[in-house]
Amino acid sequence: MRFIKTVTALAVSLAASMSFAQAYPNKPIKLVVPFAPGGSTDIVARIMASKLSPILGQPVIVENRAGAGGSIGAAEIAKAAPDGYTIGMGSVSTMGTNIVAYKNNKLDPMTQFTHITNIASVPGVIFVNKNFPFKDYKSFVDELKKNPGKHSYASSGAGGVGHLAMELFLVEIGGDAQHIAYKGAGPAVTDVLAGNVPIMWDNLSSSLQNIKAGNFIPLGVAYPKRSPALPNVPTFAELGLPNYEADTWFGFVGPAGMPADIVKKIYEATLQTLKDPDTLKKLDDNGALPIGNSPAEFKAQIQREVTKWKRVVDQKKISLEL
Repeated sequence: MRFIKTVTALAVSLAASMSFAQAYPNKPIKLVVPFAPGGSTDIVARIMASKLSPILGQPVIVENRAGAGGSIGAAEIAKAAPDGYTIGMGSVSTMGTNIVAYKNNKLDPMTQFTHITNIASVPGVIFVNKNFPFKDYKSFVDELKKNPGKHSYASSGAGGVGHLAMELFLVEIGGDAQHIAYKGAGPAVTDVLAGNVPIMWDNLSSSLQNIKAGNFIPLGVAYPKRSPALPNVPTFAELGLPNYEADTWFGFVGPAGMPADIVKKIYEATLQTLKDPDTLKKLDDNGALPIGNSPAEFKAQIQREVTKWKRVVDQKKISLEL
């Protein structure tokens, strides 16, 4: 009798689980963006939300929760119920650089989140103002090694990917330059354009226009392959730095403990979206390359990112507070 009751209970539990998975979603899904409207993360989120809604049969509503370098929004995602109705945008900042650069950031990207998929990536590029005298890669590297600290570079903010990506580059070449942090990529790009600061790492989506106009001279692309937008610009691996990669990526994450069936449903809907020509065009218009890796691959990617950026922070003794 006890055996029959146990089997019956298991059957009921399994049926309920399957019913829940099949019913999901039966109400709107909140997509938390840990940054302000208009930025790269927000743009990718809204592209995906508009396409996922008809596939999933429920509205996917973007909610911006900006502040503390993305940590406020990331914490909201981590604390949500793991039922699939609150997911969020994970990025190189919230899942990587901010985690290691800010000593009072207590979020753990490996244990406090469910990793769904990396949606897209925007290659990074190092460029100089057109009037900077060291405009080719060899002379640029030689100068930063010969005169460490003489020149300065701009970033969108301390502890962000633009800051740590340049510091990683300096570690790789054995050179140095002074860091000048701005409040956002816009002011940083403006000062490089004016020639007040000669050097910057940035993602292609926000620098491509000035590169194509000849205002910025690109030295290399920090990505495994050349960018279709800049086919004549070599990767840093081609230039002799095989370990130097620094891109801006955007993925779906949720709170830890999301049911596997729900994760699969969101993941498969994302893959379907990434095959849509209109989605691909919109991503391409923003310099983003579609990825769509598996949850396991995305988790491994985030672990590699944390390890990479922690090495930079430790070597350069970077310690910031939110």
